[in-house]
Amino acid sequence: MAGTYTQIYIHIIFSTQCREKLIKNDFNEELHKYITGIITNKNQKLIAINSMPDHIHILVGLKPSMALSDLVRFIKSNSSKFVNEKNWIRHKFHWQKGFGAFSCSRSQLSDVIQYIENQEKHHKRKTFKEEYLEFLRKYEVEYDPKYVFD
Repeated sequence: MAGTYTQIYIHIIFSTQCREKLIKNDFNEELHKYITGIITNKNQKLIAINSMPDHIHILVGLKPSMALSDLVRFIKSNSSKFVNEKNWIRHKFHWQKGFGAFSCSRSQLSDVIQYIENQEKHHKRKTFKEEYLEFLRKYEVEYDPKYVFD
């Protein structure tokens, strides 16, 4: 085979530490741009990004040259440093320790993008915790409720 050809779409979700409402409207656009730069610099493709005050959704086209856990680690560590350097919050900013990642097919992309873009509307009816547990059940991910959140 002459080359490697892939089509891997991953919907990544993670929250602020202890699900604190720290991502303010005042700076979320700048944070999204910064995260976009991290993803681009790692030669991955950002498809959609949106955040709520206590969590973020990122849809990426992932190339097999990078492990998903490495990409998420780069996103979280560099964006935390960025937020802290900007002094947008009074204390030190951290993301939660873990993350959720859910694969989707090309035919699901428009629905996933729409879901990510409509976070405000969606969270008028459902908390982040309810949303996240729903994802775990929908994708049949085994989990221990004791360890899902900080």
